[in-house]
Amino acid sequence: MATIKIEKKIVKYRVQKPESEAAPKAPASQPATPKDNVIWMHEKVERPEVLVGSTYKIKTPVSDHAMYVTINDIVLNEGTPHEQRRPFEVFINSKNLDHYQWIVALTRVISAVFRKGGDTTFLVDELKAVFDPRGGYWQPGGKYMPSTIAELGHVIERHLQSIGMLRKQELDEHQRKLVEEKRAEFEARTKQTDAFSKALFPEGAQLCTKCNTAAVVMMDGCYTCLNCGDSKCG
Repeated sequence: MATIKIEKKIVKYRVQKPESEAAPKAPASQPATPKDNVIWMHEKVERPEVLVGSTYKIKTPVSDHAMYVTINDIVLNEGTPHEQRRPFEVFINSKNLDHYQWIVALTRVISAVFRKGGDTTFLVDELKAVFDPRGGYWQPGGKYMPSTIAELGHVIERHLQSIGMLRKQELDEHQRKLVEEKRAEFEARTKQTDAFSKALFPEGAQLCTKCNTAAVVMMDGCYTCLNCGDSKCG
């Protein structure tokens, strides 16, 4: 290889590449494909002026004051085939100031998770798994709640089901049949019985004031008891 002597001062240089490694030519411009105006939920979505919300009342036997839980939803892609509702923020209002600190903290954390977007349904299981060390309580209807936070989880679950983010858990045919049988058995066992329910006397008989039996009927123009024989006509 021959040696080349450079007698001038080098001010710049350039590396020459083979033609096979040269940069490929830019392809011809293609027409832009139309895209749907889809807005996905993430933390950068700004709060609109108007939000759609629902308010739920929580009344527990462990507190004299009820809590009112308001969940506001943001409508994404309104007017498009991709329109959907997603929870955006939560507010909890109560006259009980003993729980003010954790109520404020909880609402801010839940609202931040909602604004973050993605699959936020995990909050339901996390809240429902909170147990009160002092013990839970029974709701009207016989449903046990391990804590007030757990009932808040049930409220959020009901709201997510109403907007389509969660599916309602339905019983299969065997479970429904078993529930119906148990309900019928319970109603038959707890059905109130009175003096007229098992009467051995004609239907429509009135109560006798002497023997306290529903056996008083009209006989020969006079009210007569078929049980003791007492008659208004003497």
